[in-house]
Amino acid sequence: MSATVVTEATRGGDGGAPSRFRREGVSLRVGAATVWLSLIVLAPLAAIAWQAGGGGWRAFQLAVTSHAALQSFRVTLTIAVGVTVINLVFGLLIAWVLVRDDFFGKRFIDVIIDLPFALPTIVASLVMLALYGPASPVHVHVQHTAAGVGLALAFVTLPFVVRSVQPVLLEIDREVEEAAASLGASGLTIFRTVVLPALTPALLTGAGLAFSRAIGEFGSVVLIGGAVPGKTEVSSQWIRTLIENDDRTGAAAISLVLLVVSFLVLLALRVVGARVSKRQERS
Repeated sequence: MSATVVTEATRGGDGGAPSRFRREGVSLRVGAATVWLSLIVLAPLAAIAWQAGGGGWRAFQLAVTSHAALQSFRVTLTIAVGVTVINLVFGLLIAWVLVRDDFFGKRFIDVIIDLPFALPTIVASLVMLALYGPASPVHVHVQHTAAGVGLALAFVTLPFVVRSVQPVLLEIDREVEEAAASLGASGLTIFRTVVLPALTPALLTGAGLAFSRAIGEFGSVVLIGGAVPGKTEVSSQWIRTLIENDDRTGAAAISLVLLVVSFLVLLALRVVGARVSKRQERS
């Protein structure tokens, strides 16, 4: 009898208050997050789309299919893809070293990995110019070349891969690797069959973030790239040229294309990563 009374009291009256407060708290948090997201992300994106379409479809088409625009897209996408692939390899290597190996200076390296996040991108361009410009102390001159742009983009995008992979690598169960080794599996086989599948979603996330940052980067390539049309002029620099020529509609059109490409790449990699994760859970 008393248990029934307690149960009924819990379901109604005072017992319902905490549940109601929790629901109200969730609604408040979701509402605040939605408002902030709308102000900071959705509203600016909508403004870009509106400005890109301000001259009509014909003006938009002419802006994104002009020779200069297509050349900038080619340079941007080619270098961004190359840099992303390179950073996938070396980002994984650096994350592995930071997690699995012990050596002098490990903490220092772990700290400087985040330096490109904090460093103003124009400073990165100055650093690249000082190191690989005409007065290069290492006698490597890549100013106004695609290689120079690639080095600058690799510098600013590397942390995205390292920081995406590192926490997942920390959580991998070492006992599974040890069991595979005890059964005679080689190090390469263990990495390919045990470690790499677990890291694939994180690698894809890091690749997507690095690629998206690369196609929109401006400051780090200004000095080292030189904006040579068809050679080192990336889309962000072409956008600046359009703005300087008072063609804001054209600049918005190019920006919108970059946004769509970035969104589609991120979406595709997230979908692939989710499928890989589900496949691992089933197995």
